[in-house]
Amino acid sequence: MADTVLYEVSDGLATITLNRPEAMNAMNIATKVAFRDAAEAAASDDSVRAVLLTAAGDRAFCVGQDLKEHVGGLLAARESGAGEGVMSTVQEHYNPIVRALTGAAKPVVAAVNGVAAGAGFGFALAADYRIVADTAAFNTSFAGVALTADSGISWTLPRVVGPSRAADLLLFPRSISAQEAYELGIANRLVPSSELASEAVKVARALAEGPTLAYAALKESLAYALSHSLDESLEKEDELQSRAGASEDHLIAVQAFVNKEKPKYLGR
Repeated sequence: MADTVLYEVSDGLATITLNRPEAMNAMNIATKVAFRDAAEAAASDDSVRAVLLTAAGDRAFCVGQDLKEHVGGLLAARESGAGEGVMSTVQEHYNPIVRALTGAAKPVVAAVNGVAAGAGFGFALAADYRIVADTAAFNTSFAGVALTADSGISWTLPRVVGPSRAADLLLFPRSISAQEAYELGIANRLVPSSELASEAVKVARALAEGPTLAYAALKESLAYALSHSLDESLEKEDELQSRAGASEDHLIAVQAFVNKEKPKYLGR
């Protein structure tokens, strides 16, 4: 895995760190490959019970595509007649990253330390919970460089801010302050920049020590209900609740409640 993305697992918590602070954590090819591999590793590792997505530096979480690298690819494609092939990165990198984060059977926390633009915004929205520094900002950016949405943002953004506001933010890209992001629901928790790292680890660690199967079921239930009827969602809730009720963690939680103790979950 390239050193542009750091990956560490400790006591059930996988930490993925975008590590190109000198380039505002922009996505060049090496970074996209490493990020994809790290996200898929965290999602498939049963010993991982929560994921923390963070970024190095204090200027940016991720500004999306590395345009300096990208323009070279565009020019080369034009000369060779490759056409749309230059945008294969969406299928090869961005889509697998978003699928891994959203589909992981465990909670994913994003700690947004600075600018999250374009695909960087999309990656933040792919997390289940976003802790945002008060100095951070968001920008869809795509239309500003004559592109359409990618990194799942056409699916995630309307579900967070509503279809009308999503259309506004996509058609007329602008910088969204951390405070506005909190008011729109993009940020779940807003903290001083000096406290972001400690608060993010605290939240992610608490989730890693929690009832993992219940969290996975909650993710599945929420995603399912967004595109299904009430009756279908009720059936899905029944299915998932039966599964959660049969887990060791549920028995542990009930016994701890009766005994007035703090439960120590096993994640199964």
